[in-house]
Amino acid sequence: MSERPAHGWQTVREEVLRRIAEKIWRPGDPIPNEADLAAELGCARATVNRALRSLSDDGLLDRRRKGGTRIARQPVGRATIEIPLIRTAIAERGARYGYRLIERQEAVAPGAVSAALGTAADAAFLHVVSLHLADEAPYALEDRWIVLGTVPEARDEGFEAISANEWLVRHLPFTRAESEFSAVPAAAARSGALDTAPGDALIVHRRRTWLGDKPITQVDMTFAPGHRIRTQQ
Repeated sequence: MSERPAHGWQTVREEVLRRIAEKIWRPGDPIPNEADLAAELGCARATVNRALRSLSDDGLLDRRRKGGTRIARQPVGRATIEIPLIRTAIAERGARYGYRLIERQEAVAPGAVSAALGTAADAAFLHVVSLHLADEAPYALEDRWIVLGTVPEARDEGFEAISANEWLVRHLPFTRAESEFSAVPAAAARSGALDTAPGDALIVHRRRTWLGDKPITQVDMTFAPGHRIRTQQ
C-alpha cells in the first residue's frame, strides 16, 4: 500500500517538534525506535528515518549507533546560527559576569513584533528587559519578547537569577533563526541602562527564533559603546 502524503517526512518532523515543544519528550529522553514510530504514525520506516536525520542535523536529536536516539541535552540550532550565551562571551573576555533584571511583565507585543513573528495581534507575550554586566560595567541590554503560546512555562520563571537568553538556550531548541545588525543612536532609556550619552552609536543585534512553525522570541541585544563583533571562517 502506498504511503499517504499526509504522513510524509515533514509531517513526522512536525510531530516530533510538537512533542519536544510540549515537553512530552524532554532533553536527554530516549525516543521510540524508528520501527515503533513508523507503526504509531502509520508511515514507512524510511520516512521516519529521514525526519529524524533532519532533526539531528538541526542539533535537536542525539543519534548514536547502537545507542538509540535521544533529545539533545543542550539543544541548539545549526552551528551557523547557534545562539551565543552572553555569560560565556563575557567570561571569554576575562571579565566577571553580572546580571540585573529591569522589567518583567506579560503584555501584548508591539505590532511590528507580532507581525515579524507571525502571531495574532492580541497574542500573549512575556516582555523581559535585563542588563548584562562585565566587571560590574554595563555590557549589553537585553529587550526580549517571548511568545507564551509556544513557551508557556516562561510564566513560572522570574528571570531574577537567570537571564532569558540563558534560560531559553537551556530549555527550548529552535529550528530557524533570523538575525540583523544595526547601529543606532542611544535613546534615553538605553543611555540610562548602558551608562552612555544620547547620540552615542550603539550596536543592536535583533534575533528571532522559531521551533518548526511556532514562533519563540524576538530579542534586541544592545551593546555598550566600544563593543566589537568577531567572526571566524
